[in-house]
Amino acid sequence: MGRPTMDELASQVHGAVITPGDGAYDEARRVYNGMIDRKPAAVVHCANAGDVLATVAFARESGLDLAVRGGSHSVPGYGTCEGGVVADLSGMRGVRVDPAGRTARVEGGATLADLDAATHAFGLAVTGGVISTTGVGGLTLGGGFGHLARGLGLTCDNLLSADVVTADGRLLVASADEHPDLFWALRGGGGNFGAVTSFEYRLSPLSQVHVGLFFHELEHTEAVLRHYREYIATAPEQLGAFPAFQIAPPLPFIPENRHGDTFILEVLCWSGPLEQGEQAIQPFRDAAPVAFEFAGTMPYPALQGMFDALLPPGLQHYWKAAFATELTDAAIAAHAVHGPKVPTVNATCHIYPINGACHRVSPDATAFSYRDANFATVIAGMWPDPADNAANTAWVREYYAALAPESLPGGYVNFMGADDQGRVTDNYRDNYARLVEAKRAYDPGNLFHLNHNIQP
Repeated sequence: MGRPTMDELASQVHGAVITPGDGAYDEARRVYNGMIDRKPAAVVHCANAGDVLATVAFARESGLDLAVRGGSHSVPGYGTCEGGVVADLSGMRGVRVDPAGRTARVEGGATLADLDAATHAFGLAVTGGVISTTGVGGLTLGGGFGHLARGLGLTCDNLLSADVVTADGRLLVASADEHPDLFWALRGGGGNFGAVTSFEYRLSPLSQVHVGLFFHELEHTEAVLRHYREYIATAPEQLGAFPAFQIAPPLPFIPENRHGDTFILEVLCWSGPLEQGEQAIQPFRDAAPVAFEFAGTMPYPALQGMFDALLPPGLQHYWKAAFATELTDAAIAAHAVHGPKVPTVNATCHIYPINGACHRVSPDATAFSYRDANFATVIAGMWPDPADNAANTAWVREYYAALAPESLPGGYVNFMGADDQGRVTDNYRDNYARLVEAKRAYDPGNLFHLNHNIQP
């Protein structure tokens, strides 16, 4: 038999198959990172799991590269490929909530905005990231942390099951009871093992949160970071908090003459009893003078979408990531040097805490191995003008190099750049050998290789 044709693929799927020459092609091939300019042979707008099955089979039988796209946020551009086929799940965004069982079944192309809107209607939530346009697929498969992680654990810790299209053309249910080796690998092992068409999450009660945004002058950077380091170690687990370097956007509580100035920002989220919210964030006010602040109660999805306007699709992206067991004095000094050089209002450095509930899961219970880390740093270079690529990429690299001596060998896979492929074994440490076994079992031909790749 000959290789399948595009016409045959189009006859097998319900969604559209977009190829070069189609009027919709340039829009269909575009991804979140404006640096990525690849031209796939086809983009399949998958409408259901059957379309994903057909697309995976087409890529396997034709020998073409296969990219799986959910929210499209992959910084290295793994949601597309040159000359291959893209299984675009962005049309598969349904969410079905079981309020009595406190679970949600979420299709693989859904974003955090889709998930949060559906669960919020029932006063429920699960750990998400901090940008609502993020896809649930990539977030979960890499681990997943955000405002709620200290109290609820990682997103992958709340995963109950997943429907997975594997390289050999099967649609499997992975859970603690079915294909448990695959279920283990999916929780942190990235997109190496198949295309996940739906996720089932455990939900927790949450509706409103008390939020604080505290902008401090840069002269207080070291005081802010030292307080954060010490306080977050034993803070109540309902408190989510992270510091960031941020050029002030035109927010109403910041005077117009300070828009465009650089600050160290603290983002605080209290998910406990709302009457305790002000008391919970007060220590961050007391640690260093606050230049400008916003504090108040809001729906959790509103917090999730708060920073979306800073990060429209099409920006240039170059990121680096590192885990650390401690935010050492030397690391704080490095942050104080490089953080204030943040080049644009879009770019930032965040230092996330991953203690609390995240530490109550054994390092070998899921593929996410850094349960002993306390901090996950991301240096997120994002800017609109390609003419600035060299200078701003250099800022990210120099910042990362200054932190590396104070960091663990690996970093969070969802924050890694394309040039971090050589860090894959460090990212998974003692879990790497078991991930290789799962890869050999479910994708021995490495069809799913457009990711931070675990080679079979």
